[in-house]
Amino acid sequence: MKFQVERDVLAEAVAWTARSLSPRPPLPVLSGLLITAENNEVSIASFDYEISARLTIAADVQEEGTILVSGRLLNEICASLPAATVTVETDGSKVNLTCLQANFSLATMPVSEYPELPATPTVIGRVDAHTLAQAINQISIAASRDDTLPTLTSVKLEFEADLITMLATDRYRLGLKELSWQPDQTDLSTEALVKAKTLTDVARSLGTGGQISIALSDNADLIAFESGGRWITSSLVDGDYPKIRSLFPENSPIHALVNTAELTEAVKRVALVAERNSPIRLIFSEGQVTLDAGAGDDASASETVPAQLDGEDITVGFNPSYLRDGLGALSTDHVRFSFTSAPKPVMLTGQNESDGADQQNYRYLVMPVRLS
Repeated sequence: MKFQVERDVLAEAVAWTARSLSPRPPLPVLSGLLITAENNEVSIASFDYEISARLTIAADVQEEGTILVSGRLLNEICASLPAATVTVETDGSKVNLTCLQANFSLATMPVSEYPELPATPTVIGRVDAHTLAQAINQISIAASRDDTLPTLTSVKLEFEADLITMLATDRYRLGLKELSWQPDQTDLSTEALVKAKTLTDVARSLGTGGQISIALSDNADLIAFESGGRWITSSLVDGDYPKIRSLFPENSPIHALVNTAELTEAVKRVALVAERNSPIRLIFSEGQVTLDAGAGDDASASETVPAQLDGEDITVGFNPSYLRDGLGALSTDHVRFSFTSAPKPVMLTGQNESDGADQQNYRYLVMPVRLS
């Protein structure tokens, strides 16, 4: 195999593909990048039996072929090369990289031992990349980090006509996000469980602009995301997701509206004195919400923020991290708290000052902490 390509093009392609490599691959060959040169194109792929990443770049291919080489080492080498044309050429069981006066020789791994890459599934529709990335960032905070509960580490995607609904929970909080997209079939109705960390990587690596195509395999065991010729595929999580949609209240007798930025900063300050696993208290009354944490001889703090209250006074305790996550996921001027009663879950939604409309397309439900 022999091809030539500009350093910047090769370095970016290798870096993007290598980011999907497992830090502890179950097999040595899975630490490698599969590089194929043919028809004046070079494809680069990584795979760990669950997630694959692959892309194709234009190159001057002089000899076609396929090699498997250490992804992390190749990434470091490509990033260090001078800005010039790189020649990649095999020599027996090694591959040589030459760029101006820089020369590197790497050992290759047996291509025959590398697993077959998953076939590209059928595209079912497209969505704006920024919109999908924002939705993923909002919803993934509610997914569990406990790998012993694989179903809860995933996000449920429901595809219904021109609407995608994303659901996530770790049993202490719930997230629901709705977004519009362009399905290839107007009567589409299907669902998929995707690991939250996979979606986070999709948002980070494909969510910079343009559109993202979403594809599902015919037997519903694989999902894929594509943008600009870059593909990420992932096996779907097997299991029944808890029916959490019904937990979001339809009617709430008590509502409070608070400036999101002001409340976020107050929570950060007051939470400094909250001991581990200790709640921060929010006392809602007419015209204000008072935050306090700590008690007794230990450190304590309190702060008052203006608030509009509709309903009776109410005091609720929150896990500070869960509350900060919910506030941070909102992109609106104000946050709206909806209460049924003090012990019941509290729903957070966003509201912009310009239109005063409640942004119900993102809802964050969090269980309050019992107060002594």
